[in-house]
Amino acid sequence: MKLLQITLMSFVLLLASASVHASSLYQELGEKEGIDDLMAAFVLEIAKDDRVIEHFENADIDRFHRMISLHVCELVGGPCTYDGANMIEVHTGMGITRTEFNAIVENLISAMEQQEVPVSAQNQLLDILADFHGEIVGR
Repeated sequence: MKLLQITLMSFVLLLASASVHASSLYQELGEKEGIDDLMAAFVLEIAKDDRVIEHFENADIDRFHRMISLHVCELVGGPCTYDGANMIEVHTGMGITRTEFNAIVENLISAMEQQEVPVSAQNQLLDILADFHGEIVGR
């Protein structure tokens, strides 16, 4: 019984720690306003990139900015709710290559540097977003 209580307590502390970690990332990114600004800079970086712009030529840029801001906000523990399509649905038919995916990551890194996002927060966000690689590339 005592071992079960300790195990349960450890699990609860682990969950609380993960939540605090995500929440602190939300704060490091400047909360909702900072994330919106970061994603605006990201969209501008994509717009200047001949390697990937063709995938966004027919996109509703305002909607894209709004949805990616909501998604990132939710992913980093913010109070936002992303209610858009999942990444497989969004990217199916786009045929994004690994090289193009990497170019988009470079665009995000450039945007984070412009917005002076701390390197530790950059790495945390990239780690979270890297999980979507398989849902984006080759669809």
